[in-house]
Amino acid sequence: MALDDRKSHFTFVGTRPNRPDGLDKVTGRARFGADVTAPGMLFGAILRSPHAHARIVRIDTSKAEAHRDVKAVVTRADFADVPFKPGLEGEFWNVLENVMAGEKALYDGHAVAAVAASSALAARDALKLIEVEYEVLPHVTDVDKAMAPDAPVIREGAADYSVPEGMHPNVVRYHESGHGDVEAGFAEADLVIEDHFVTEATHQGYIEPHACLASLGADGKGELWCCTQGHWIVQKTCAALLGIETAQLRVTASEIGGGFGGKTTVFIEPVALALSRKANRPVKIVMSRSEVLRATGPTASASMDVKIGMKKDGTITAAQGVFRLQGGAFPGAPGDMTAMCAFAPYNLTNVRQVGYDVMSNRPKQAAYRAPGAPMGAFAVESVIDELCKILGLDPIEVRLKNAAREGTKASYGPTYDRIGLVETLEAAKDHPHYSAPLKPGQGRGIACGFWFNHGGETSVSLALSEDGSAQLMVGTPDIGGSRASMALMAAEVLGIPYENIRVTIADTATLGYNDVSHGSRVTYASGLATIKAAQHAVEKLCERAAAKWGIPVDAVKWENGCAVPSGPNAGDFDPLPLAEITADMGRTGGPISGHFEATPEGAGVSFGTHIVDAEVDPETGKTSITRYTVIQDAGKAIHPAYVEGQFQGGAAQGIGWALNEEYIYGEDGRLQNPVFLDYRIPVASDLPMIDTVIVEVPNPGHPFGVRGVGETGIVPPLAAIANAVSNAAGVRMRQLPMSPPRILAALKGNG
Repeated sequence: MALDDRKSHFTFVGTRPNRPDGLDKVTGRARFGADVTAPGMLFGAILRSPHAHARIVRIDTSKAEAHRDVKAVVTRADFADVPFKPGLEGEFWNVLENVMAGEKALYDGHAVAAVAASSALAARDALKLIEVEYEVLPHVTDVDKAMAPDAPVIREGAADYSVPEGMHPNVVRYHESGHGDVEAGFAEADLVIEDHFVTEATHQGYIEPHACLASLGADGKGELWCCTQGHWIVQKTCAALLGIETAQLRVTASEIGGGFGGKTTVFIEPVALALSRKANRPVKIVMSRSEVLRATGPTASASMDVKIGMKKDGTITAAQGVFRLQGGAFPGAPGDMTAMCAFAPYNLTNVRQVGYDVMSNRPKQAAYRAPGAPMGAFAVESVIDELCKILGLDPIEVRLKNAAREGTKASYGPTYDRIGLVETLEAAKDHPHYSAPLKPGQGRGIACGFWFNHGGETSVSLALSEDGSAQLMVGTPDIGGSRASMALMAAEVLGIPYENIRVTIADTATLGYNDVSHGSRVTYASGLATIKAAQHAVEKLCERAAAKWGIPVDAVKWENGCAVPSGPNAGDFDPLPLAEITADMGRTGGPISGHFEATPEGAGVSFGTHIVDAEVDPETGKTSITRYTVIQDAGKAIHPAYVEGQFQGGAAQGIGWALNEEYIYGEDGRLQNPVFLDYRIPVASDLPMIDTVIVEVPNPGHPFGVRGVGETGIVPPLAAIANAVSNAAGVRMRQLPMSPPRILAALKGNG
């Protein structure tokens, strides 16, 4: 879409109306995953492996089946009768293997059997009656150890074509990109720093655990209610795993109590459907917190080597990175994303990045906002900070000097269109936070971050009512305020009040396919589709007005919610409001609605810059974040309050990731902290007031200039906080989280 076609003056967009879901949520009327029931409902429970890696020699479910309250028991054998099982491969096979273990249990918490009983207590008791004989196998949970020659093989033959010959079978994907001559670039540098960095896996930490209610009959027709970020992918995946036609399974998305990328796949839904089919009754499954942490996707953990050369004036001459990520016992760790995002904020003549996807005996990783990008930013921005310190350069000026701009060839290949990184850096430089004095024991950190953003398959339908109100149906679950944003964009096109538009998340039987709410795509893609659907409805409104006035339709235009003559030659008619047209639509041609289906391209990349102040207690190693400022390019903030909330949420989660959160595995390969008491996410007292600055550099690929904002906000925090802590402590921190014991060890090691 050309820049000249983009709207720049708005009536509703950019305002801060009340959120449409607010009343339901504060009064308890909103229905989440566990809130729905059905007549004759059974309760499901899942038996999980206590071993990190073990061959399943035998499963005896006879005692559980004999329990008077048990109505169904399923194992992997109940999925094995899929008619096209030999053709079930790729990600569908990986998902099936993760949902219910086959020959081997691949991680602590891997599902091996499930029961459905008349009560939740009876279901849990019945699990104790299932006898499983295991042959315990060697395990590995560390990414570097998983690549070692003597590492136990998780699964033979899992590697794809990209992996170079001679690598360990646990390396399943390989990525390499870049341009220029890095060795020549390093030779030009006045200072070269090469360093090693490590991040541990973290969980998305959503408060609502996974929950679903499934009903599947012998005729292959089913209903599924679940908390998900994408109910069409749930429909498609469950249908494939159970061997039923996709259209025969209707999936409804509940309200969602947090997802952040962790609810973009299935874990319990196919199991509930299999139990329901066997029991011929609805089955409800709700995960415990321990199950969520042990068996649903955390992030990958990472081991990274970064080398950067810089001249005395701050020019980066070359950059190189090797990024090794483990994604659990299945392919999918975003090593390629880490590599591509790591140097993306900078205009580099010589750059090379390599990414590895490595399997280990951990749960299958899932996205966490910008998957893989925070780890790469932590390593790269730490080295840049160290270069600036040694050369005595201002960290923002150095980033401005090397910043990517419109026309820059990105480190991962494409040439950037209009982008706003420079504007975020200039805003950071001018912000009072950057020049504020620091107290003794405090340090300040700066970091930039990048995310791609995504379009994806999208379908929207808008229907006008006789009273002039509108009903908008979208297929992307609202995980960040999208219902308000969609209503604002529809109001902008239709010219009717925001309050007159109701946005509904449609089920899979109501709309065409919609991709998952991920990739910062919803406000961009569903928003673009909403605008197009509203414009489609406006075209029909103009047709009705033209027919009433007896003039050609091209002599009518739409302004401020009314049809008006397009010029003096079109005739002298009073403006015809939308409500007057819809009041007569039953007599002038029937219902008026608008539709749009497409796979939008041109999502527009996103950049952000964060400023952090931290204070370190040298006696205890405790870190306090004393001040935090987020500056990010939103393209156009449709609902600024929601945009600010996304910025603040990314910073809050980044603080947890940087300082406290980590998966801790014992020597036996079992997770040691599977509850929130031991897996510590930030609480209010851990956080400062988080200031936000919305930069608006319009995205030329969207009618209103929108860029997604949901993921970029979590990319800079790890690096910005690490730089602040390192400056406060006087020692470079290279491993996350920077827990008090690690800080004390670093201080001791530094003398």
